[in-house]
Amino acid sequence: MLTLLADFSYLYSPLNIFRYITFRAAMGAATALFFVFFFGPGVIAALRIKQGKGQPIREDGPASHLVTKKGTPTMGGLMILSGLVAATLLWANLRNAYVWIVLFVTVSFGLIGFYDDYLKVTKQSHAGFSGKMRLALEFLIAGLACYALMETGGENMTKLAIPMVRGYVATLGPLFILFGAFVIVAAGNCVNLTDGLDGLAIVPSMIAAGAFAIFAYLVGNSIFSNYLGVNYVAGVGELTIVCSAFIGAGLGFLWFNAPPAQIFMGDTGSLALGGLVGAVAVAVKQEFVLVIVGGLFVIEGASVIIQVGYFKLTGKRIFLMAPIHHHFEQKGWKEPQIVIRFWIIAFVLALMGLSTLKLR
Repeated sequence: MLTLLADFSYLYSPLNIFRYITFRAAMGAATALFFVFFFGPGVIAALRIKQGKGQPIREDGPASHLVTKKGTPTMGGLMILSGLVAATLLWANLRNAYVWIVLFVTVSFGLIGFYDDYLKVTKQSHAGFSGKMRLALEFLIAGLACYALMETGGENMTKLAIPMVRGYVATLGPLFILFGAFVIVAAGNCVNLTDGLDGLAIVPSMIAAGAFAIFAYLVGNSIFSNYLGVNYVAGVGELTIVCSAFIGAGLGFLWFNAPPAQIFMGDTGSLALGGLVGAVAVAVKQEFVLVIVGGLFVIEGASVIIQVGYFKLTGKRIFLMAPIHHHFEQKGWKEPQIVIRFWIIAFVLALMGLSTLKLR
């Protein structure tokens, strides 16, 4: 919204600063951070009153969670989403279609997660929304977003890029909608599976968003993209503001989510944030880099798939408990130990993903 002020720079030249993505990204992060700081305590108090007993804890999860996490309210993703959306609307160029597409995915996935959290809290059961129905809605939303991306970005949006290879390697055509939707849905659900310990999902999500903020800025700049050998996508630079706003909102939320958590983000937050990162990765044509940058989420998701598949085939388990962070809990690792080590892994993987910018 404030980018409109740049149109009057001919009257007052300092207004030209509102054209710069870097300035607006920094201000977007700061705005989202202070938004969550300011409204966070009120949101937590209201959710604690409304939810009473808080989020139901899995009885088949680690036994310690039944004591340490009982009574903690959920749906904290509302804090992140409100700060993210407010800052984006204030600082992003609202004439940019990519901004609206990513917000559409983020908010829609957040609403699905909100309904899931609502069912869990009201029924006081860990079983929420029907899994099949939830996946169907997620694919519908992601498919619509990918169609909009294809209409916005043209033929190049349907092409496939591989890390460390210059140019596009294949054209997917209409199959791009299915491919892109899979990436977005997979990202959303893998982040959702990672959200099991205080601070475990939010920091790696912010790290991934930071990496893709850099990708968006460089891919959306014809000079930088040409120098680095990455595929130029006009207009996606504005997604830097969306990613930065998420980082600011995430930092604000982490203040309240740090162990022992005052609030959980719930599916409201984890689905939305995963959807955001997935949608940005698709928009900037770095879908395969997402596997590297979001490698921690891939590991978490894969651990569940492997555990369930192996158990159905053999009746035995590979991990003591899945997702894999619970496996380490069962091995005796303390929660802060697991969380901080996983943060380190996420940071290293993000650096590896960013290194592909020059390995071409």
